[in-house]
Amino acid sequence: MIKVKNKIGVPKYQQIVFSIEKAIIRGKLKKGDQIPSINSIREANGLSRDTVLMAFNELKTRGIIQSVVGKGYYVTSENIDVKQKVLLLFDELNAFKEDLHNAFINNLGEGIEVDIYFHHFNLHVFNKIIEDNNGNYNHYIIMPANLENTDAILKKLPDDKVYILDQMPEELKKYPGIYQNFKQDMFNNLNRAYEHIKKYQKLVLAFEPKKQPKGMLDGFIMFCEHKSLAYSVLDSLQNKTPEKGELYIIPDDKNLLRIIKRMRNNELVLAKDIGVISYNDALLKEIVEGGITTISTDFKAMGERLAKMISNNENFQIENPNHLILRQSL
Repeated sequence: MIKVKNKIGVPKYQQIVFSIEKAIIRGKLKKGDQIPSINSIREANGLSRDTVLMAFNELKTRGIIQSVVGKGYYVTSENIDVKQKVLLLFDELNAFKEDLHNAFINNLGEGIEVDIYFHHFNLHVFNKIIEDNNGNYNHYIIMPANLENTDAILKKLPDDKVYILDQMPEELKKYPGIYQNFKQDMFNNLNRAYEHIKKYQKLVLAFEPKKQPKGMLDGFIMFCEHKSLAYSVLDSLQNKTPEKGELYIIPDDKNLLRIIKRMRNNELVLAKDIGVISYNDALLKEIVEGGITTISTDFKAMGERLAKMISNNENFQIENPNHLILRQSL
């Protein structure tokens, strides 16, 4: 099944890969079948163990074979057109992450397969996903959110296969990726909206420390103190009744809907009695209450640029653009 020849201009490990691919195409190997062992291939062809292992690792990262401890290697996919496999680890799924994901998938070259996972801001889940998939992918795209000690977990992966997405903490700056500058983006965009903001007596930031980037909080406080504005920070608006003269900066959609509902119940008028700035733009925010002002990065651009990085094996750190979109809610 596996024949390796000398002096034909094709690396020996690649000949092993081609042989297994050919066996799958011809139906000699099917999903679930065991392939010859490393030692049997090594002995039959006079090769080093490392040469055979290099071939197996390539097939493994493409998802074609998988190892079973104590038993050997088995065919897990008959799709040999997959040339690269990418693990995409998000914190959670929402509308704008879906935009990012779709833009990424739609701009990848042929032969690249993507598996998506979610850690839901849980360090144990984050660690298990990395451990269970170490060695199974060509690239690992990681959205660490604000989880702590992710650098120790990511050290288990080869440095040249890891990309960081969205938040770029100091300890992960050795990796390439695309990130948001949350502190500066918050400060700059609030500053751009200052002429609309200054009519309010107090700014209220809904900030959940477990989920929201700390830079967002830092930028908010920096702006309020720079402009000498009264402010408060609440981890939830679940029990908050909006009061006239307040401006709410709301990163998550659940709290956004709570404030809009209570505003109506208390007969407050948006942009006259209270103001609202949401984070991360979505189609719904163009429509709700005549339009909600947002501070948002371009998730479509992030996905497109990420696809280019993966396709070209680029090794950069790129700050994704961020914009203020003024609507009726101010």
